[in-house]
Amino acid sequence: MSGLVAVYRRELAAYFQTLLAWVFLTVFAFAAPSFAWRAGRFFDTGRADLAPLFDFFPWLLLVLMPALAMRAWAEERDRGTLEMLLASPIPLWAAAAGKFLAAWTIAGLALALTFPMWIAVNYLGAPDNAATATAYIGAVLLAGGYLAIGQALSAATSNQVIAFVLGAAACVLVTVAGLPMVVDALTDQVPAAAVEALAELSALARFDSLRRGVVGLPDLVYFASLIGAGLLAAILLIDGRRGVGR
Repeated sequence: MSGLVAVYRRELAAYFQTLLAWVFLTVFAFAAPSFAWRAGRFFDTGRADLAPLFDFFPWLLLVLMPALAMRAWAEERDRGTLEMLLASPIPLWAAAAGKFLAAWTIAGLALALTFPMWIAVNYLGAPDNAATATAYIGAVLLAGGYLAIGQALSAATSNQVIAFVLGAAACVLVTVAGLPMVVDALTDQVPAAAVEALAELSALARFDSLRRGVVGLPDLVYFASLIGAGLLAAILLIDGRRGVGR
């Protein structure tokens, strides 16, 4: 655990020593309310709730989380510091978990920047705060899933731009898997069981359950599995590069 904490502190400090964390937090702080106010027509709904904000969270996160995750391993490979990290007494799982938790902390801070909107809707009316709380939990879990996917793709390349593009594309696929237009397009092409299984893989459907205030064990298991699979993939990809260099 000491190795995990050391990597976590190193990565968290690295985010704030560069412009990445500051730019990320600034963009999120302005983009999330802007989508809710303009595209979501927050003031035209006549309801005191954050539904317009949560409508756009998945689409905002699937772009910003890969941008946050792209440096995780790609930068280590590009700078030639990966071999030093692998040669250290820190277990690879601890390094992967430390990197992930540091990025997840930044994501949590970004989501926390939207809390003033929650305070505002409570001032304006009487929203369902329990549902809002579970929606934020869902957003945190969704961000974690996207980060894990992004870090796995970051482990596959030494180019951060390529890591971002691959991560964003993978997050889009995970998000749209259960959308009606996708399911309808595949219904006549593949077996019904395969279509149903694909729909179950949709991160958007799982997030929608939580944002409605329904905390189900299958949804929690899904996000835990998504995060675990992403981290495991990153560990296996990095472990396979021992002695290979970039």
